[in-house]
Amino acid sequence: MKYPHLELFYYNECFFCQKVLGQLDTLNIKVDFKNIYEDQNNMDRLFSETGRRTTPCLFIDGKPMFESEDIIEWLKNNINDLEKT
Repeated sequence: MKYPHLELFYYNECFFCQKVLGQLDTLNIKVDFKNIYEDQNNMDRLFSETGRRTTPCLFIDGKPMFESEDIIEWLKNNINDLEKT
């Protein structure tokens, strides 16, 4: 089975990012984490691909999704099709 590639652009001090991070931990979903303040390349990529610096942003097979509640809903709705840790 081919799982979608998930990348979460976030930073630790962001309340909305923490909501998504908590849900990822609860659901045991495998994600590539991209902290935008620990690596300038992550910030640059987020901005170049979306025109925004808004977090959290979940890239699903290269397509960005913003808004923590939308991300959490998508994760829950697709849990059976996502790679686990």
